[in-house]
Amino acid sequence: MQLVHDDHHGELRRFPLSLLVHDMAAPENVGSLFRLADALGVEKLYLTGTTPLPPNRKIRKTSRAAEKYVPHEYATDPLAVVGKLQADGYRVVSLDLTTASLDLAVLPVSSGDRICLVLGSENAGVSQALLDASDFSVHIPMRGLNSSMNVAMACAIAAYEIIGMCADETGMDSGK
Repeated sequence: MQLVHDDHHGELRRFPLSLLVHDMAAPENVGSLFRLADALGVEKLYLTGTTPLPPNRKIRKTSRAAEKYVPHEYATDPLAVVGKLQADGYRVVSLDLTTASLDLAVLPVSSGDRICLVLGSENAGVSQALLDASDFSVHIPMRGLNSSMNVAMACAIAAYEIIGMCADETGMDSGK
């Protein structure tokens, strides 16, 4: 029997994965990232540059109000956020197809790693400055004719995989 929304009794678990969202144009994509962050237990969203911010009607509608309880902060300069995260022990991983990007499946992460996944503009991708500051860049192999997919969909795949890679044998996070 299909469950209804009220039948779900979730628990709040956060994994050592953050998202840095830079210069994303569509508030609907930002809302999707908030909803994804809640669903997967992403610990925090860093919204930077020209990315739309809550409160925003389109973000709220797509996120189903997740922006109210997913930790997030805004910074103008994404490189300052990257520097602070790296100083705090995070590995910064950009999600974009580049000449140096790794297949997501071979990203070298292990239990307890703290990761910040960097997402860029829907049209231009991750900026060169952020790619240069990243420890790795990864891509999702495309099996069809297009070279990319919607940024929120790509983030969902990458975040799910990275959380699985960083979880210990019991499936629980071993980060902070």
